[in-house]
Amino acid sequence: MSWTTRQGATEDARNRTFGPLYSRNARAVISRGLKATLGGHWLVMLSGFFEPVLFLVSMGVGMGAIVGAVEGPGGTPISYAAYIAPALLAVSAMNGAVYDSTWNVFFKMHFGKLYQGMLYTSLGPLDIALGEIFLALLRGMLYAAGFTAVMGMMGLITTPWALLMIPGSVLIAFGFASIGMAITSFMKTFQQMDWITFMMLPMFLFSATFYPLSVYPQYIQWLIQALPLWHGVELLRQISVGTFTAATPLHIGYYLVMTAAGMLLTTMRLRQLFLK
Repeated sequence: MSWTTRQGATEDARNRTFGPLYSRNARAVISRGLKATLGGHWLVMLSGFFEPVLFLVSMGVGMGAIVGAVEGPGGTPISYAAYIAPALLAVSAMNGAVYDSTWNVFFKMHFGKLYQGMLYTSLGPLDIALGEIFLALLRGMLYAAGFTAVMGMMGLITTPWALLMIPGSVLIAFGFASIGMAITSFMKTFQQMDWITFMMLPMFLFSATFYPLSVYPQYIQWLIQALPLWHGVELLRQISVGTFTAATPLHIGYYLVMTAAGMLLTTMRLRQLFLK
């Protein structure tokens, strides 16, 4: 594409009804992403499904035989496998969304120069943000549906409410994907990207995934309750047994705010980087 053509496309984008932000064509980004995934990246997606399943079998079944019944939401005794399964589902939603919205986006932005090429067309930064985040959500939904089916085969689903874990997982993935892409837009090197992995590991280990929050000192509990994964773990754990409390809307609201903030920051950053 010549410099004149690129300049003309950029000027057209600036003069659209929604300015340079949105052309209502996020489906083009989604279509491109699906073709790329089906063309050679489907094994990577498949591998992400087995990680939480293996954790569930090893910890829930193996260690669960030693632990026995534990106190679930509302004080109801449940098996250890039923206790950690919703938490692992939340972790799976987080991991899938973060991978798609961070490392994937980092390579497209800095090495493939994919977004620069897209923005030379009629697409705007909001189209790209919506498209990429939708792809992360699709991955999260597939993981959630498959993992929920595994829970059903293991006898860990005891209420119809548990089916709401699938849209609950999508909400969690939406929040992490939005924030993940926004953070990635500030990253310049591989060393900086390692900070994302550094933050995810403590959240996985300490967000009441394998044991209750009450085992920590009070000041540590406050810190954990500020982390996004803890809200996802608690939300899915409540849904899994159909027990809801006054904190349930708080968990949902946390992810709605997280999603809105991430979408806004992502759009602003893409505009600042590529539509100067």
